[in-house]
Amino acid sequence: MSTISKTASRLTGKYLTFNLSAESYGIDVLKVREIIRLTSITAVPQMPAHIRGVINLRGKIIPVMDLRVRFEFDSAANTEQTCIIVVQVKLPDGKATQMGLVVDGVEEVINIAANDIEETPSFGGQICTDYIIGIAKVKGLVKALLDIDGIVGADTLKSLKTLAGT
Repeated sequence: MSTISKTASRLTGKYLTFNLSAESYGIDVLKVREIIRLTSITAVPQMPAHIRGVINLRGKIIPVMDLRVRFEFDSAANTEQTCIIVVQVKLPDGKATQMGLVVDGVEEVINIAANDIEETPSFGGQICTDYIIGIAKVKGLVKALLDIDGIVGADTLKSLKTLAGT
């Protein structure tokens, strides 16, 4: 008899799943504002490689991060499924902002139960496990649950401050 860990019960809920480099990931659906087609992204000088630039979304300027580059995956050509997930993130300074995340494709919104979530194993993989808050087993597949606030991180905060001119 095993008890469900505090982490698993805390992570229970609805997730938007998407794919990136043939792997499947999930982010808390409450963080998602909208999903839009890949649109023209305006490059901004002196940004880190993973910040593609900005988009104008109904009059609001939204910075766009390429998750493939952020996770140091090989680059791939954009396809019909490539899209931008606009998320609300909490920055390390406590402020909330919207950010676009370029992903290879969106899968579905799923409800993940506590008994389907395991703590992140320690492994020397291609991505830093600091960003992974848990591993979910869904329909026989493994999906890494991501801490979107942590992915944006302090280095991105510095870039966004530069972008905003503060």
